[in-house]
Amino acid sequence: MEARHSALCAEEAEDAVKELRAELAKAGIALPSPGLDPVSLAREAPCPLVELGRCSVRTARRLAAVPR
Repeated sequence: MEARHSALCAEEAEDAVKELRAELAKAGIALPSPGLDPVSLAREAPCPLVELGRCSVRTARRLAAVPR
């Protein structure tokens, strides 16, 4: 059961990264390295975190403007 839960968490996280990339692309924003956090995948019962990576100041300002 725990292995199945971990697999579902990983699939959900991968889907979230794909969705995030697609939505950011629609807004003309590209993050260079979104993906799954490798440390959270290494846990005994992995339920990964999404790593957004680094971005330029310009991209950070564009992201900050989205909720406004």
